[in-house]
Amino acid sequence: MSKHLIVDPITRIEGHLRIEAVIDDNNVITDAYASSTMFRGIETILKGRDPRDAGMLTMRICGVCTGTHYQRSIEAVEHAFDVTIPKNARLVRNLMQGALYIHDHVIHFYHLHGLDWVDITSALKADPKKAVEESFKWCKTPYGVGESELIQIQERLTKFVKEGRLGIFANAYWGNKNYKLSPEQNLIATAHYLQALDLQRDAAKLMAIFGGKMPHPQSIVVGGVTCVQDIQNPARIALFKTLLKKFNHFIKTAYLPDVYMAGSVYVSEALDGTGAGLKNYLCYGDFKLDDTGFYQAANLFPSGVVLNGDLSKVYPFDQSKVTEDVTHAWYEASGPQHPFDGTTNPKYTGLEKKADGYAYLKTKEKYSWIKSPIYDNQRVEVGPLARMVVGVAAGDERITKYVTNFLATLGEKLGLGGPAPTAALFSTIGRTAARAIETELMGDVMVDWIDELAANAASGDLHTWTKFDFNAVSKDAKGYGLAEAPRGGLGHWVKIKDGKIENYQAVVPSTWNAAPRDNEGRMGAYEAALIGTKVADVNQPLEILRTIHSFDPCIACAVHIIDTKGKELGRFKVGTNCAI
Repeated sequence: MSKHLIVDPITRIEGHLRIEAVIDDNNVITDAYASSTMFRGIETILKGRDPRDAGMLTMRICGVCTGTHYQRSIEAVEHAFDVTIPKNARLVRNLMQGALYIHDHVIHFYHLHGLDWVDITSALKADPKKAVEESFKWCKTPYGVGESELIQIQERLTKFVKEGRLGIFANAYWGNKNYKLSPEQNLIATAHYLQALDLQRDAAKLMAIFGGKMPHPQSIVVGGVTCVQDIQNPARIALFKTLLKKFNHFIKTAYLPDVYMAGSVYVSEALDGTGAGLKNYLCYGDFKLDDTGFYQAANLFPSGVVLNGDLSKVYPFDQSKVTEDVTHAWYEASGPQHPFDGTTNPKYTGLEKKADGYAYLKTKEKYSWIKSPIYDNQRVEVGPLARMVVGVAAGDERITKYVTNFLATLGEKLGLGGPAPTAALFSTIGRTAARAIETELMGDVMVDWIDELAANAASGDLHTWTKFDFNAVSKDAKGYGLAEAPRGGLGHWVKIKDGKIENYQAVVPSTWNAAPRDNEGRMGAYEAALIGTKVADVNQPLEILRTIHSFDPCIACAVHIIDTKGKELGRFKVGTNCAI
């Protein structure tokens, strides 16, 4: 008899997310529904306001990934006004966004997603000396895993357990049989978890050097940036380089080795394609490498679409083919709409309360506050995996090099006699690996950007802003800001009339990934990725968390599991940890 599992809310994410899944007698998920349970409405608030202020408001869409909405909104207005920013502004924006990437991805792996793979309590059984030996299998110079340091961490954890004060580690699924790392491997990852908490501050400083503060930076304006003093101050440039070097050291000697370690242990899930989902990938393209203007410049991440996991062909991206459908979302509208014409008029129809007293999603009707984006009549996935897949399919030399090196190293660690197959990336663990690959790439290219910025300022070019006549350009205009946030493709569309915002729509990464079914009944990326997943213990649906967390949801602590008759099988309180 099939069972109905409800996980609400999903924790260790930003926002509020509910997952309902149906599993068969073999504990395999046969159907799944993703529902965002909070309404945003920022688009409605923006109507009638000065478009130059939009960035300051849209960054409040999310309290942690603020700068990326800020920048996209500014770029949408710049596109509408046909304003091209100076080279210094481009480099500063790239560096701010790049800092967000490396900050975001490290936090995601260790503090949001890592505990789906790492059993903290198992680390208590580890032999610290053997853990040190284990760490050298994955890196020649492993980060922060001296025997004395590991002993101290183990003693602290033991004390917390004995006193019943696990804190953020309390009430999880420790001991689940699908945790496969050895005690020593768990101790290594736990040490890096704690060390990464401290490193968060350095990444925040990286963003604040040119942004003024973090969160909610203040230095980006329509036409460029305002941090002209910072780019010509050698001390500020030197501080940025020092912090970046420190963070890159952690990426290469802790983050990547830990992903290799986890990937080797959980390789069967990758090879089986667990969590692959749609296998359709979209990338808007981002991080401009020259100053040739809107959507003409070469990008670090090329734009494009890959369908059915076919890396032999990449389709060009065309923003006019983006639409949003609300058939299963709590909004009024008729048929898919392009964001320029989109509306945000809520129509909440509630949950279905059955005789058993429990409330369920009305899955045949509307069941989420997230709309369903469609690209050229296809449901697609966005994010780090999409960027790596599109980059490889497009033949981008830099991305291909980093992906190839990762797969070669993983193959070597596994003793395959060659690289791990590219198809292994089409999975939950592959999605996690793609984020690590991208983090190393971003950290390396930021070194080049900060050098380029310093050299350009030293040459005498201190331009950071392009002048424009607001009254002339804001009479009747529309534009869009399309780029890649850490979680995936982010788009802001704006219509401007007589100097005021007439209409505004934002399609964020988690709109693409966490969306409900569309007008043709096709699943969103979260939903599709859960199908076929085997749950080892219905009382501890760890596998659901793994796959959902692999997308890094931004939509935060009790987990309810209910069967089809409404009988509660278990109630589990999960420590909440909301971050990027």
